[in-house]
Amino acid sequence: MGEQTVVVAGTGAAGIVLPLLAAMLKQLRTARDELLTQVEALVEAHPLHLVLTSMPAVGVRTKARIITEVSVKEFQTAGHLASYAGLAPVTWRSGTSIRGDHLSKKGNKSLKRAFFLSAFAALKDPLSRAYYDRKRAEGKRHNQALIALARRRCDVLFAMLPNGALYDVPTTKIT
Repeated sequence: MGEQTVVVAGTGAAGIVLPLLAAMLKQLRTARDELLTQVEALVEAHPLHLVLTSMPAVGVRTKARIITEVSVKEFQTAGHLASYAGLAPVTWRSGTSIRGDHLSKKGNKSLKRAFFLSAFAALKDPLSRAYYDRKRAEGKRHNQALIALARRRCDVLFAMLPNGALYDVPTTKIT
């Protein structure tokens, strides 16, 4: 018996389009790598670079986000910075109903994400891990404990900002 063949309409067009798409993707990746190199150079030239580098689990993208969002603003307290980043808890009230503290849906979402991802990466740091484990032992869920760690890292950053102090691992027990 003879074999049957089927020709799908558009296979010739795919042979033309796919190499063009592959070339565009390669060009896009090259442009992305060049842009990342430029961002790294700008971040390294910024005065906060050493301060942020001294904190565990703060990478180039996180540094860039924190620098762009925090360095040009003045915050009176760590709470103001946390509120700006959306890491301060809020109490929901409606009439006589008061529900406990919940995470704010306001604030700078990209800065909040940077602190959250930094906190997640900081779980490899023994001091950060101990804080996270303590929050879990208090009954907080994973995301709640991570948000608490992100808030703590926000507070530490606020303490370092005014005089450009580098992160130093505390020698005494932190509660």
